[in-house]
Order: sequence, then C-alpha cells, then structure tokens
Amino acid sequence: MTKFLLSVHVLAAILAVGSITVASSMFPRYALRALGGEGDGEPTDDRAPGIAALLHRVCRAYAVAGLAVPVFGIATAVQLGVLTDAWLIASLILTTVAAGLLALVILPRQRALLDRAAVDLSDPADGARRAAARLTMLTGIFNVLWATVTVLMIVRPGSTTGA
Repeated sequence: MTKFLLSVHVLAAILAVGSITVASSMFPRYALRALGGEGDGEPTDDRAPGIAALLHRVCRAYAVAGLAVPVFGIATAVQLGVLTDAWLIASLILTTVAAGLLALVILPRQRALLDRAAVDLSDPADGARRAAARLTMLTGIFNVLWATVTVLMIVRPGSTTGA
C-alpha cells in the first residue's frame, strides 16, 4: 500500500505542480502581450489573450488537482511512520505557504491582468508592467518553495529511514 500511495503522491506532484510551475511562469509574458506590450521584446501577438487565458485555466485546474499531492503525501507519511519528522513538517509548512500564495495571490493577480487585457488593448501602462513583474517574482517564489519541498522529500534531513 505504501508504494501505491507514494507513487500517486509523486505522479500528482509531477503532473499538477509541474504544470502549474510552467504555466504560471509563462503567464506574465503572454498577459503583457495581451495588453499590447512587447513584454520580452517580441512583437504583439493576436493569440496572446487566448494563450494567457489558457495558462490561467491550467493554473486553476491543476491547483485543484494538486490537492492530491499533500493528501497522498500525508497518507504515505502515516504508512511510513514519519508524520512527526522535522523534514516532513517543514515540507507541509512550505506546501501550505505555496498553496496559499497560489490561491490567494497568484491566481487573483492573473485574473486581474486578464480582466485588464479584456478592457485595455493599448500599450500597457507602467502599472501593468509592474503588476506583471511582481507576478513574475511571486511565481518565482512559488517555484522556489516547491523546489525546496522536493529537496526535503529526497534528502529527508534527520530521517532515520535512510535516504
């Protein structure tokens, strides 16, 4: 049973968190293009509003699917008897912070940029550029949190179960 739970946990992490990581990282560039700006130096793209909206939907959908990651992770930890290990508690805290950042900050800011793009197709004002830059930074923090959780899951500092 432990191998099954661990397999589902790892697959869910790869598919859900990996998808969110990529989609959320790409979103600000396409949101700026949807606002009529060049963003990263490339010309305005008529497909940008649709791409930005798709990336936002991917982030939202996989955020829900990503709930399986901690659920199966906790179930695996119970099976292994490591639920009170410091590395696991740290991972759970970082996971909670990452999930909160995604749900309470990143997704709403993506939505706000999409709403702005739907209304204003002119060259983005500095406000939109700053909002996209902040979103890029927050997404980077989200990604670093997940990378840290991944390292903790592999290294398991202080674990008596071996690495």
